[in-house]
Amino acid sequence: MSPRVLISDKLSPKAQAIFENRGIEVDTKTGLDRDELIEIIGEYDGLAIRSATKVTEKVIAVANRLKVVGRAGIGVDNVDIPAATEKGIIVMNNPHGNSITTAEHAITMLLALARDIPAADLSTQAGKWEKSRFMGVEITNKTLGVIGCGNIGSIVADRALGLRMRVIAFDPFLTPERAMDLGVEKVELDSLFARADFITLHTPLTDKTKDIISAANIGKMKDGVYIVNCARGGLVVEEDLKQGLESGKIAGAALDVFRDEPAKENILFGVPNMICTPHLGAATTEAQENVAIQVAEQMSDYLLSGGITNAINFPSISAEEAPKLNPFVRLAEQLGSFAGQLVETGISTVRIEYAGKLAEMNLKALSAAAIYGVLKPQLQNVNMVSAPELAKQRGITVEEISRPQEGAYENYMRLAVQTERQERSVGGTVFSDDKPRIIQVRGLDMEMSLMQHMLYVENSDQPGFIGALGNLLGKAGINIATFSLGRESAGGKALAIIALDIAVPDDIIAEVRDLPHVVAARRLTF
Repeated sequence: MSPRVLISDKLSPKAQAIFENRGIEVDTKTGLDRDELIEIIGEYDGLAIRSATKVTEKVIAVANRLKVVGRAGIGVDNVDIPAATEKGIIVMNNPHGNSITTAEHAITMLLALARDIPAADLSTQAGKWEKSRFMGVEITNKTLGVIGCGNIGSIVADRALGLRMRVIAFDPFLTPERAMDLGVEKVELDSLFARADFITLHTPLTDKTKDIISAANIGKMKDGVYIVNCARGGLVVEEDLKQGLESGKIAGAALDVFRDEPAKENILFGVPNMICTPHLGAATTEAQENVAIQVAEQMSDYLLSGGITNAINFPSISAEEAPKLNPFVRLAEQLGSFAGQLVETGISTVRIEYAGKLAEMNLKALSAAAIYGVLKPQLQNVNMVSAPELAKQRGITVEEISRPQEGAYENYMRLAVQTERQERSVGGTVFSDDKPRIIQVRGLDMEMSLMQHMLYVENSDQPGFIGALGNLLGKAGINIATFSLGRESAGGKALAIIALDIAVPDDIIAEVRDLPHVVAARRLTF
């Protein structure tokens, strides 16, 4: 059955054409309310949206077929990311598709503020000639403070430098080297507030950035500062901005985004020296076409080949590397599951070693699969998308180690799970048939493929063990598919891992544990 996608917001027709040309069924149904979306979302593998559709926890709860949400744009405030992650739904956006358009809008707002263009236009068209009323300011040699110097902020900085402004930037992720390349000065937030003549916001809405333009921070700014926000509405405390404008502390403000949208009413409307636009940052023909095309391509790649691009909640996997990576993703999950089923106490550390050419692959995706495998025996609702975050929440340290090729295997992965009482390790590889193989358990060389039903036995290497175990399983009517053995030394510690046609019942597991020379026995399921 071919994948099925719902487009629930207005996108360029080219998006639907891309889905259809790649063999994906697509329905376009815009203007759905929450209940209407809830009623039909269970029929779709993908959901393509802009900002109007609200993908809430209730929507996600009934989206049992949904694999991916694609946001044609940058902000994903309208998607419940934790709920989607918990359910294993990839959430994608377009961080670059409308960057230029939004940056140009911010610069336009800045220039309009500096010369009071909107009010001057209204006055002139009303037949007035108030030349002395509209005394503007130059921007040349003025200091622009950029809060958030990522994709859009860096473009704004570049354009402002071209206008001969001095640019200072606050961004915790901006390195000194990157700041030098951009030609901006990296500063702390309080320094930016104290020095900037103009401030422009280009940061996502997070717990740390919410209400960043507040009364307290406005008090740290220069008298007569100008503020531009073309990012997210929740960055500005609108009541505090209004007070700053009315007091004259703020000379002017320009907002393209508001706390509540659509903003048909707002306390800032009608306030002097205030410019408002209806979320036009991405509203150009070029930008809307670009983001629609990109989100359709990204979603198609994921649904058809497993390629993941611009995901908010999972490492990227290109469509080209996905076929090569998938067998190793399966290996990573199996190794994790193997080790995870052998531990009995709380996990403190998961260490994953990658050797050979495998170390050059997409390790974040492989590690996510491995962590998923480790946690799956203990957590019912874990998935590859949610596993890294769940591990972090539980205080589990994840270590990744890359090594050159070792031994006879071109590619090799080894996973070790550390608890307060023990460590369990398992190694594996993928052969030319793309099938994962276990090649080492607890440091002992032993080659096998994993099957659905397996039995893991730790024993002393003594005569009669294999016969006794085989006899017990035979009497219970349990057929052995494969039998793998490994030992440290003659008469020393040994392992037996047996693939079976059916699961071993609890009473038979107990009998295995009672056999002579058996140290431990555990049922494994894959």
